[in-house]
Amino acid sequence: MYNYNADKIRNIAFLGHHSSGKTTLVESMLMTTGAIKRKGRVEDRNTISDFDKEEKSREVSIYTSVIPLEWKNHKYNVLDTPGYFDFVGEVHSALRVSKGAVIVLDASSGIEVGCEKAWKLTRKRSTPTILYINKMDKENINYDKLINQLREKFGKAVIPFHIPIGKENEFKGFVNIVDMKARIYNKDKKVCEDAEIWPEKEVKMGDYREMLIESVAESDDELLEKYFEGEEFTEEEIHIGLRKGVIEGKLIPVLIGSATLNVGTETLLNMMWDYLPSPTDLEKPSGINPNNNKEEERNIKDEEPFSATVFKTIADPYLGKISLFQVRSGILKKDDEVYNSNTEEIEKIGNIFMLRGKEQIEVNEVHAGDIGAVSKLNNTHTGDTICNKDNPIIYENIHFPKPTLFMAARPVNKNDEEKIGQALQKLLEEDKTFSVERNNETKELLIGGQGNTQLEVIKNKLKNDFGVTIELSDPKIAYRETIKGISNVQGKHKKQSGGAGQYGDVIIKFEPSTEEFIFEEEIFGGAVPRQYIPAVEKGLKESVLKGPLAGYPVVNIKSTLLDGSYHPVDSNEMAFKIAASLAFKKGIEKAGPVLLEPIMRVEIIIPDEYMGDIMGDMNKRRGRILGMEPREDGTQLVIAEAPAAEMFKYTIDLKSMTQARGTFLMEFSRYEEVPSNISEKIVEEYKSKEA
Repeated sequence: MYNYNADKIRNIAFLGHHSSGKTTLVESMLMTTGAIKRKGRVEDRNTISDFDKEEKSREVSIYTSVIPLEWKNHKYNVLDTPGYFDFVGEVHSALRVSKGAVIVLDASSGIEVGCEKAWKLTRKRSTPTILYINKMDKENINYDKLINQLREKFGKAVIPFHIPIGKENEFKGFVNIVDMKARIYNKDKKVCEDAEIWPEKEVKMGDYREMLIESVAESDDELLEKYFEGEEFTEEEIHIGLRKGVIEGKLIPVLIGSATLNVGTETLLNMMWDYLPSPTDLEKPSGINPNNNKEEERNIKDEEPFSATVFKTIADPYLGKISLFQVRSGILKKDDEVYNSNTEEIEKIGNIFMLRGKEQIEVNEVHAGDIGAVSKLNNTHTGDTICNKDNPIIYENIHFPKPTLFMAARPVNKNDEEKIGQALQKLLEEDKTFSVERNNETKELLIGGQGNTQLEVIKNKLKNDFGVTIELSDPKIAYRETIKGISNVQGKHKKQSGGAGQYGDVIIKFEPSTEEFIFEEEIFGGAVPRQYIPAVEKGLKESVLKGPLAGYPVVNIKSTLLDGSYHPVDSNEMAFKIAASLAFKKGIEKAGPVLLEPIMRVEIIIPDEYMGDIMGDMNKRRGRILGMEPREDGTQLVIAEAPAAEMFKYTIDLKSMTQARGTFLMEFSRYEEVPSNISEKIVEEYKSKEA
């Protein structure tokens, strides 16, 4: 593969709802550019993009695949992203290094949730975008209606560049409104060909041509003046005006085709080059110089000092860790030493290659603007900056969504305890929307992700790639116990065993407190000798770790040592420690013990039409709505509180209620008393296990 200057490169993310045909479209592009001779099919599990075992078995994309293509003396790095929402982290990684995007729609399904989410992500990043309506050969497609829906949903910047010729099985191609030429499908050759004459009776331009010309006029003051004077634009002026509009985000071209029939693929390749930006077309990359903490800009040129962003990590159990990077400045060569400015480590570069799916295309160097890969960077992680040590820079990290679904993971084979930790650590390198933590209180290993499918994929990878089988279950709730009343009790420990005996006697007052634990003493006259008082406190501190109701830690209590007695021979620290624990158990039981449960604060973002469903569902979860705030994009922010025990599967239920349009963040707020009917069940369950 040739080396290309940055202005000859296009880094483009393919986004959209799952099953919209992104992977099939990439297969068509591979065949059109001559990279492959036979097009794979998702159903046959032989596509270049979906090569992972999990992707093949599920017939969906799970990871972003980088597909380099050479076309007419320039290069595309197409990043084929998953459309399934559990794997949104892959989309964030791809958009970090993409200067352009193609959002793929299924013509028969219209504007699906994945399309809406892709749109929001590209608008948030001001990414120049093309909308590609795929599967135009399917039944019941109303192109005019779909265009109107796109313009209503996404705004008047959406402009069709194509008008279809024929419908359903008779879909033959399209007219390109920009150059007024037709592309007609040749069934024998299975390609589209230019047509000098196109059937005007079958194709009605309507207002589409006028929309396009108005967009050209609005891209430049001189062109706007020319438009108002009624002058015609030249073909060159149209192309320049359209490209400027696309790059500035004022214009979103709509292209059509059928990836299965290979209709529109060549046109898409040409238009991605014509209208989407190269790495040098937009703002210069900027970062922080760690030597002086000042912001610096870099030119995306080979002559600059080397710097790159690592945007993706692959945990291969056989090849080791593979780091994918985009060069922001300079050139990376084989055998170079680079500096990781995040970890402050030196890394040795071995073989450099470019990935096309799982295929490794070895190269000696990667130039500014291009995307490459390298293995065995042991101290480098996704989001890190690698650079020239004498010219360090740190680029902004990639911001990934936090996990919203947590499950307890337990190895089926107890001998796998150590292996599971090592395997999960490797998977953490690969997926930054995934988390692993050990709950010291419940003694559970918790794994978190964006949804059930993601956690199931992780479970399968542990088994298939690392030989570790795990079971997933709902996490245990970290309840607490406390008291509502006051009690004065005696704890007396007296033991005679022939030799030296044990004697400890205390009277302790227990009462509620705003602090987690307070111990005081009001001993007069040496009823309990001073040297034994620390033992009393220690006995109480150990006792609060396991309450008498259901074995949970006891909080918010004040213990006051009031009185007691001792034996001059048999008393010792251990005796008073035991006496304190006996007093604790009796005292808590007499002071009105109750269970407390963790309450979570939840911030939910939803379209307004789902407000009723969300409020009703929150009530069923024993939750409270604290407030609602309208947002600029037309959605609503709902702030609520709900018990953690009711929120285990909220991410799954929210997706179901809102057709995956809703998102949420959740964090611990405080503890509150558990309702008596639920508390009784928890206590009964605990006692049955203890019996």
